[in-house]
Amino acid sequence: MTENSDTSLSWEELRTLPVPEWHPVAQLRLPATEVERAAFPAIDVHNHLGRWLTGDGGWMIDDPDALVAVMDACGVETIVNLDGMWGDEVTANVERYDRAYPGRFLTFCQLDWAELASEGGVDRLRASLDDSAARGARGVKIWKNLGLTIRDADGALILPDDPRVIDVVRHAGELGLPVLIHTADPKAFFEPLDAHNERIDELMQMKEWWFGDRAVHPTFDRLLAAHRTLVESCPGTRFIGAHAGCAAEDLDLVERLLDDCPNYTIDIGGRMAELGRQPRRFRALLERHPDRVLFGTDIYPATPEQFRLHFRFLETEDEAFEYAPGEPVPPQGRWTVSALGLPPELLERVYRANAQSVLGLADTAG
Repeated sequence: MTENSDTSLSWEELRTLPVPEWHPVAQLRLPATEVERAAFPAIDVHNHLGRWLTGDGGWMIDDPDALVAVMDACGVETIVNLDGMWGDEVTANVERYDRAYPGRFLTFCQLDWAELASEGGVDRLRASLDDSAARGARGVKIWKNLGLTIRDADGALILPDDPRVIDVVRHAGELGLPVLIHTADPKAFFEPLDAHNERIDELMQMKEWWFGDRAVHPTFDRLLAAHRTLVESCPGTRFIGAHAGCAAEDLDLVERLLDDCPNYTIDIGGRMAELGRQPRRFRALLERHPDRVLFGTDIYPATPEQFRLHFRFLETEDEAFEYAPGEPVPPQGRWTVSALGLPPELLERVYRANAQSVLGLADTAG
């Protein structure tokens, strides 16, 4: 915008310009590196292909053949589908993806934690895991509603460190099912709704994502402490901490859990915005724990553009680029990100080898 532009505002209009209407255009001119395919065959451990999140009962992916074509074009070998739920829904997802395209998809089940509010809930959930494994589930997804909305018979929230939860999750380990767990949400979602909240743009659009009322929800720290206790209490269960260990804003906290618990790994799904504003810190974590970080995207429906944005973030040394191209306001914070520039030995681990270890997959390369 120039001083003589038809869209110029008066000084008085500028002083009262609402923040949601401010859409700055960066004047930086920097190289942009295109990465068409992942440097190594990639396993996306965090994605949604089922019917759980659509809201209308339809499948997230209308045409699985088209998704496989996208995967082939981008070098994505396998996608973990977290939407198996339980019962017949596990079978529906396994048949639609895993069995129709052998080796390309792995379905994780979920658990109906509300069962814990009634007598015999632990036994029913253990049986649900047995049933899901028999139907073809390859892992378990624990969502953030455990700790935020699921309540016991007395109305109290059930947190991830509840002894009954620990019992069930230990059973997942006995069955050889890894557990991908999402606890809490971005730290700002637990902070006051005021002029200092860095995610206010997002919360203005999604009011239900604010958990800052202490009369209703636990603190972020309490939830992450429960997350840690669950992991420590289930040493025979392999964990994937979703979204960079559920605390991408505090990698010291995440790294302490990685240091202390060899059964714990993390994925990067949905956290490019956070990790990309601290690329050197995150790369240091990767270098210290090269076998504990997994590629994941949390992009649904998946597109070539989104996969390639993730490849750019991992592989190049590009600086200050948009993590949500085309969005007038960046949804997870008003900043840009810089890439990690990982060397081949780290890329191969993050893209594929670490996931193979956690998921119990044979190396079929070559």
